[in-house]
Amino acid sequence: MDTSSPRQLLPVAAARFTEAVHAVSADRWSHSTPCTEWTVRDVVNHLTGEHLWVPHLLRQETVEQVGDRYDGDVLGDDPVAAWDAAIGASLAAWASLASDDLPVHLSYGDQPAGEYAADMLSDLTVHAWDLARGAGVDERLDPGTVAAVLEHVRPHAQMLAGSGMFAPPVEISTDDPQEELIALFGRDPR
Repeated sequence: MDTSSPRQLLPVAAARFTEAVHAVSADRWSHSTPCTEWTVRDVVNHLTGEHLWVPHLLRQETVEQVGDRYDGDVLGDDPVAAWDAAIGASLAAWASLASDDLPVHLSYGDQPAGEYAADMLSDLTVHAWDLARGAGVDERLDPGTVAAVLEHVRPHAQMLAGSGMFAPPVEISTDDPQEELIALFGRDPR
């Protein structure tokens, strides 16, 4: 397997997000983030919920089989421990996956596991920046994951902008890949 494939980069992106989670001070969990309607806690809750789903989906369970067990607050009284447990189980499931071609049953249809990994890598990477910005900690992302996510999303930039899931891309003039990535996802890196 290519060592720069999305699946191989998931632990790198997860480590960066984890570092930011562990750096959130007690008084910053309710601070706003560049995700306009989400606080720091909301961003961590979103990613924790996503990673709780991973072991089920990589075992080829359907959305219906998983049901609503991860709806709402999945962080409880200890957001850091909840995140650590979720990402640990998620990374273990990714590490044991036999093939990137395995179909994963998602809410919008089946997708090869390799594409699902690319989507998860994108989410981890961009939300690591959101979390860091909201928590007031180091915002620098891993250059390898930034490059991989840019490669994945550039061809879909129009579709991404029109999806309604993100703000329109921010106009910037820079050759910094991290700033380009953040701007593509509708965030102002300045």
